Amino acid sequence: MSASGRSTPSAESAPPTASVPSARSGDHPRKAAVRPGPDHLPVHPVDRAFLNMERARPDVRWDAGGIAYLSGPPPALADLRAYFGHHLRVLPLMTSRVEGGRRPRWQPDEGFDVDRHVHEAVADGPDGWDAALRTALNAPFAPGTFWGAWLVHGHDPDAYALCYRFHHACQDGAAAAMTFRAVLGEGEPSGRPVPGPGRRAAVPRRAAAAVGMAARFAAGTIAVRGHRPVARYVPTGERRLYRGRVLSDTLRTIGAARDGSAHDAHLAALAGALASWAEESEVPLPRVTAVLPVDARRPDEEQTWGNRCFALPLELPVRLAPAPSDVPSDSDAVRRLDHVTAATRKLRGAARRQTIVDLVRHMPARPTEWYMRRVLSPRVTNVMTTSMPLADRGNLGETRVTGTALLPLLVPGHLFAVALSFFGEWAEVSVVVDSGLPLGERLPELWERAVTELEQAAP
Repeated sequence: MSASGRSTPSAESAPPTASVPSARSGDHPRKAAVRPGPDHLPVHPVDRAFLNMERARPDVRWDAGGIAYLSGPPPALADLRAYFGHHLRVLPLMTSRVEGGRRPRWQPDEGFDVDRHVHEAVADGPDGWDAALRTALNAPFAPGTFWGAWLVHGHDPDAYALCYRFHHACQDGAAAAMTFRAVLGEGEPSGRPVPGPGRRAAVPRRAAAAVGMAARFAAGTIAVRGHRPVARYVPTGERRLYRGRVLSDTLRTIGAARDGSAHDAHLAALAGALASWAEESEVPLPRVTAVLPVDARRPDEEQTWGNRCFALPLELPVRLAPAPSDVPSDSDAVRRLDHVTAATRKLRGAARRQTIVDLVRHMPARPTEWYMRRVLSPRVTNVMTTSMPLADRGNLGETRVTGTALLPLLVPGHLFAVALSFFGEWAEVSVVVDSGLPLGERLPELWERAVTELEQAAP
């Protein structure tokens, strides 16, 4: 997403490499040749909510994204810009902008310039990787733009990373995963769960269900008003990323053992990791509630345009009530898994997912923004958590993607944001924290340890 206006062309860095097609004469257009998108497409109420929240809090970073780690020689910046310019033809949102006041709409940006969106962060030798990555994580977008990509290299001649970040008004996780597959993937579908086509005769019942769900979740955000669920820490404004990984089949097996999913196993392990982290860091956690985004696109709906998600609060079973001494009980790890599975079971049903789709499709702008502000408030939730299937494999020219990390939205006042990406045979957890959070670097290791405990305990 971009705003009108052109900038002075930036300097091009190293000579072309073989990792992406070289930028020959005429291959590096300042205006990308793009697939036409819908003219004057209305901005969805969830997108409008994020745009308005940015206007109200310009000091807050409302962006999310992801990182692909690649094995092979990094491309030159000029070649990478040409590569992006070519692939953006199938992603019309990326070369569009928002116009309008009370009724904003998407429209193609005739002044789109790929150089203002694709940058690099160069490490000063092997020891400069962390500093270069922090630059990519925290660099502001170019004025008037709403997404950016950073080539992170210089630490190793045969390894680099590509960091992609976007304003949350542009995309949600499902749309960002579509961008990953278009630029780096093999084009396979996302594997996201979608409801079947609804029947016309069921419309009144579906409308009543959507209204009832909206009322229940709205009431839930009011019930905890004035309750701050965790002790505060002093934020620095600098984001840091920490990663862990386990085999995807491990999480699937754990979830299936208790009639759940891989994501249920992830959340149960996260609750166990938080219990250990609270003990080590001496940060009290009387209550931890996560924001759980649910993809609400219709089966035939374009994945690349804006947000179509609904944010649900889900309490994580960090603190467990003592089990009765006279009754045989499962381990704490299994009890956490059963708690999460019971809480998410309804979300996996086709009827509940259809209700969420109807709610997101028809909810008016003002109630949507009110709900988004409430559910993201640290008085209601204090952890952002999401998961996303990305692809079986990926590449950029002759280099191969070896790992991934999602960068979920880190809301001020939240403890941290955590995301699970499925890429190839790996389930990779990424934790985005403010550098002021004590022992934030311990969270991925504690999560891996909690997964191992679940694997051993779940029958």
